Amino acid sequence: MSDILGENIWVFIGLTLILTGGCAFLMGQAIAGTWRPYLQVVPYSLLLAATNRFLSFALFGEQLLAIVPYLVAVGVVLGFASFGFRLTRADQMVHQYPWLYARRGLLGWREIGSDT
Repeated sequence: MSDILGENIWVFIGLTLILTGGCAFLMGQAIAGTWRPYLQVVPYSLLLAATNRFLSFALFGEQLLAIVPYLVAVGVVLGFASFGFRLTRADQMVHQYPWLYARRGLLGWREIGSDT
Protein backbone atom coordinates (compact mmCIF):
# COMPACT_ATOMS: atom_id res chain seq x y z
CA MET A 1 0.00 0.00 0.00
CA SER A 2 2.87 2.33 0.77
CA ASP A 3 4.21 1.86 -2.78
CA ILE A 4 0.96 3.11 -4.30
CA LEU A 5 0.37 5.94 -1.86
CA GLY A 6 4.04 6.86 -1.60
CA GLU A 7 3.67 7.51 2.10
CA ASN A 8 2.47 6.10 5.38
CA ILE A 9 -1.30 5.50 5.48
CA TRP A 10 -1.73 8.03 8.31
CA VAL A 11 0.20 10.67 6.37
CA PHE A 12 -2.01 9.94 3.36
CA ILE A 13 -5.20 10.27 5.40
CA GLY A 14 -4.11 13.42 7.22
CA LEU A 15 -2.25 15.28 4.52
CA THR A 16 -3.82 14.10 1.27
CA LEU A 17 -7.41 13.33 2.20
CA ILE A 18 -8.11 15.85 4.96
CA LEU A 19 -5.84 18.83 4.28
CA THR A 20 -5.36 18.72 0.51
CA GLY A 21 -8.84 17.29 -0.10
CA GLY A 22 -10.39 20.12 1.90
CA CYS A 23 -8.38 22.68 -0.05
CA ALA A 24 -9.44 21.02 -3.31
CA PHE A 25 -13.11 21.14 -2.28
CA LEU A 26 -12.81 24.85 -1.54
CA MET A 27 -10.94 25.37 -4.82
CA GLY A 28 -13.79 23.74 -6.75
CA GLN A 29 -16.31 25.92 -4.95
CA ALA A 30 -14.29 29.06 -5.70
CA ILE A 31 -14.01 28.24 -9.40
CA ALA A 32 -17.74 27.53 -9.68
CA GLY A 33 -18.62 30.55 -7.54
CA THR A 34 -17.03 32.89 -10.08
CA TRP A 35 -18.83 31.15 -12.99
CA ARG A 36 -15.63 29.84 -14.54
CA PRO A 37 -15.78 26.69 -16.67
CA TYR A 38 -15.06 23.26 -15.20
CA LEU A 39 -11.89 22.84 -17.28
CA GLN A 40 -10.13 25.33 -15.01
CA VAL A 41 -10.36 22.77 -12.22
CA VAL A 42 -7.87 20.47 -13.98
CA PRO A 43 -4.71 22.64 -14.03
CA TYR A 44 -5.33 23.85 -10.50
CA SER A 45 -5.74 20.23 -9.38
CA LEU A 46 -2.41 19.30 -10.96
CA LEU A 47 -0.71 22.13 -9.08
CA LEU A 48 -2.38 21.27 -5.79
CA ALA A 49 -1.36 17.62 -6.14
CA ALA A 50 2.23 18.71 -6.78
CA THR A 51 2.05 20.82 -3.63
CA ASN A 52 0.78 17.79 -1.74
CA ARG A 53 3.75 15.73 -2.92
CA PHE A 54 6.14 18.51 -1.91
CA LEU A 55 4.63 18.72 1.58
CA SER A 56 4.92 14.94 1.92
CA PHE A 57 8.58 15.25 0.98
CA ALA A 58 9.38 18.27 3.14
CA LEU A 59 7.47 17.31 6.28
CA PHE A 60 7.64 13.53 6.32
CA GLY A 61 10.69 12.64 4.21
CA GLU A 62 8.72 10.85 1.51
CA GLN A 63 9.98 10.49 -2.05
CA LEU A 64 9.42 13.70 -4.03
CA LEU A 65 9.55 12.56 -7.65
CA ALA A 66 7.31 9.50 -7.64
CA ILE A 67 4.78 9.31 -10.45
CA VAL A 68 2.28 6.80 -9.00
CA PRO A 69 1.77 8.64 -5.68
CA TYR A 70 1.44 11.87 -7.66
CA LEU A 71 -1.27 10.33 -9.85
CA VAL A 72 -3.08 9.08 -6.74
CA ALA A 73 -2.92 12.61 -5.30
CA VAL A 74 -4.22 14.03 -8.59
CA GLY A 75 -7.16 11.63 -8.45
CA VAL A 76 -8.00 12.56 -4.87
CA VAL A 77 -7.67 16.29 -5.52
CA LEU A 78 -9.65 16.14 -8.75
CA GLY A 79 -12.41 14.16 -7.04
CA PHE A 80 -12.79 16.61 -4.16
CA ALA A 81 -12.55 19.63 -6.49
CA SER A 82 -15.14 18.19 -8.87
CA PHE A 83 -17.52 17.52 -5.99
CA GLY A 84 -17.15 21.08 -4.70
CA PHE A 85 -17.56 22.51 -8.20
CA ARG A 86 -20.70 20.53 -9.00
CA LEU A 87 -22.28 21.17 -5.59
CA THR A 88 -21.78 24.92 -5.97
CA ARG A 89 -22.85 25.01 -9.63
CA ALA A 90 -26.11 23.18 -8.86
CA ASP A 91 -26.81 25.62 -6.05
CA GLN A 92 -26.06 28.57 -8.32
CA MET A 93 -28.34 27.37 -11.10
CA VAL A 94 -31.26 26.82 -8.76
CA HIS A 95 -30.86 30.12 -6.88
CA GLN A 96 -29.86 32.32 -9.82
CA TYR A 97 -32.61 31.05 -12.15
CA PRO A 98 -35.48 29.87 -9.90
CA TRP A 99 -38.03 30.26 -12.70
CA LEU A 100 -36.06 27.91 -14.99
CA TYR A 101 -34.51 25.24 -12.78
CA ALA A 102 -35.41 23.15 -9.76
CA ARG A 103 -33.12 21.04 -7.61
CA ARG A 104 -32.64 17.41 -8.63
CA GLY A 105 -30.68 15.63 -5.96
CA LEU A 106 -27.55 16.95 -4.33
CA LEU A 107 -25.50 17.62 -7.45
CA GLY A 108 -28.06 18.27 -10.14
CA TRP A 109 -30.83 20.45 -11.41
CA ARG A 110 -33.64 20.05 -13.91
CA GLU A 111 -35.72 22.36 -16.02
CA ILE A 112 -39.07 23.24 -14.48
CA GLY A 113 -41.85 21.55 -16.42
CA SER A 114 -39.58 18.78 -17.65
CA ASP A 115 -40.57 15.29 -16.55
CA THR A 116 -37.11 13.72 -16.98
